[in-house]
Amino acid sequence: MSDHIAYALLVYTGLQIFVTMGALKGDGASLLPYLALIILVAAIIPACRRFERRWNRLSDAQAADPAFAPRYRRDRRVLWIIAIGLPFALTGLLKGLAAMAG
Repeated sequence: MSDHIAYALLVYTGLQIFVTMGALKGDGASLLPYLALIILVAAIIPACRRFERRWNRLSDAQAADPAFAPRYRRDRRVLWIIAIGLPFALTGLLKGLAAMAG
């Protein structure tokens, strides 16, 4: 799970930078990247740590137990959905709020 978390954070950060910067071109919403960074630190990193803690507590024998496979696949799927989807959802939400306010 550690590898998936590390790669998911890299993908999330890269998408967050490119999606946010793409959304900011031509806009005066200079607080958008800072708000996105705050959300990254306040929500994403603790969520990833929770995933990590859950799987690091297992011994090697427990980790190899087929009974854990469905949970592992579910956690991995949720992690990647968040890593890929959240930058787009967050940017869309913040742009929508900026449009309503301005």
